[in-house]
Amino acid sequence: MKYILGLCLSFFCVTNGFSQNPDIWLAERINRWDSKEVRQFSRIVSNSELAVALAVPAGIAIYGLYSDEKKYLNDAMVICASIAGSYALTQAFKLMIDRKRPYEKYPERIVCRDPSSSSSFPSSHTSVAFALATTLSLQYPRWEVIVPSMLWASAVGFARINQGVHYPTDVLGGMILGAGTAYLSYRINKWWLNKRSFQMPYAVRVGYPE
Repeated sequence: MKYILGLCLSFFCVTNGFSQNPDIWLAERINRWDSKEVRQFSRIVSNSELAVALAVPAGIAIYGLYSDEKKYLNDAMVICASIAGSYALTQAFKLMIDRKRPYEKYPERIVCRDPSSSSSFPSSHTSVAFALATTLSLQYPRWEVIVPSMLWASAVGFARINQGVHYPTDVLGGMILGAGTAYLSYRINKWWLNKRSFQMPYAVRVGYPE
């Protein structure tokens, strides 16, 4: 966990110190994609973050209950832990760094399409989306899971920039935080299951790919 925190803090310091102009330049270019179709796409994708983050683990848990397969119940719990952990860390970073959102700092250059009262770095939408996508990719390492989930998470990040509420570095920070938290949760869960299986040889084992 300390490596994830250190990486995000270092990332912010470096990008904020040396890349502010490229950061706002790219944010402004993406924000200018303001056709009706792009605005609608960004609104739908951005709003989907919470619904998908709740629906996916709930669906997996329900399937696990009805199929009586403990693996899926465990998968759902790991997803919830990843999402909760990434969201909590994101909020902590927001309080520590307190970066103004691009539409607040550059009102003459950035159009806001989804105002928010919280600070900018890192993007909580992106963090949660990549926590979910990374956990799913680790649990079910097949292209039909990895590709759609990662495309959706990336689209969430794009949408937040297009709506004028995040810099590209906010989104990259959210990606690192979400993916890192997901990987850590996944590895801790594997360690715990292996420990339990070793201590209880007759227990039902839950298998995960290495």
